[in-house]
Amino acid sequence: AVIGVPDKECGEEVKAFIVLNKGAQATEDGIIGWAKERMAAYKYPRMVEFVEELPMSATGKILKKELRKKEAENMKS
Repeated sequence: AVIGVPDKECGEEVKAFIVLNKGAQATEDGIIGWAKERMAAYKYPRMVEFVEELPMSATGKILKKELRKKEAENMKS
């Protein structure tokens, strides 16, 4: 999942939340580098957070609102 997070310079930056498949390995730099090669400069994530699972609704949709709420709480602390 990808959300916009506040940024002092640009106003907002892209952050990706990634759930790795069992046994898979990846790094933040690796993900950003891969995306940078394939996406426009304003689209690729500047930050990556690996999570165990994404918040989902009863119908299986990602609850980006919950990710934004969690991110806002992290920014306060």
